Amino acid sequence: MKKTYRITIAGVERELPLCSINEDLKIAAFVILGDVELTSACAAELVKRIPEHDIMITAEAKGIPLIHEMARQMGVNRYLVARKAEKLYMVDPINVEVQSITTARKQTLYIDKNDAMALQGKRVVIIDDVISTGESIFAVEKLVKMSGGTVVGKAAILAEGDAKYREDIIYLEYLPLFNKDGEAIEN
Repeated sequence: MKKTYRITIAGVERELPLCSINEDLKIAAFVILGDVELTSACAAELVKRIPEHDIMITAEAKGIPLIHEMARQMGVNRYLVARKAEKLYMVDPINVEVQSITTARKQTLYIDKNDAMALQGKRVVIIDDVISTGESIFAVEKLVKMSGGTVVGKAAILAEGDAKYREDIIYLEYLPLFNKDGEAIEN
């Protein structure tokens, strides 16, 4: 039984462990947290591909190092993060619910009034590490629209499963889903 999946992204090779989602389906666990080399290389490639914009936003948490590095490479001093919990410092937060493939239960994403004002009338690019079902991206897009911003791009390092067929996303590489034996399921 295959336990890992080898992938090369932005010239960087990694061995991803396969993790069971249910008894018939596995995913390759892609985690950029703490991987400076991979994060920097992917950020550089995505920066080349994203459309002109005013501000970027991501959902907490795995997109944070990527969006941070993209902003640093572009010389931009601000980006936004939709948080998974309401924080005490948030002023008049707005929220939406999301169900991600890697999360067992529904989550809620929040931005506060100041972040909403930063999105108002702006061209926004949504950044994520992996797009699979698209639920996280959809939730962030909803927050942007509720704030009066316009989404001009949605970008991720990987498109997982059927996400590779989406014409509304920018991504660097395809990541297949896997059967219970660890064999790639080709769509």
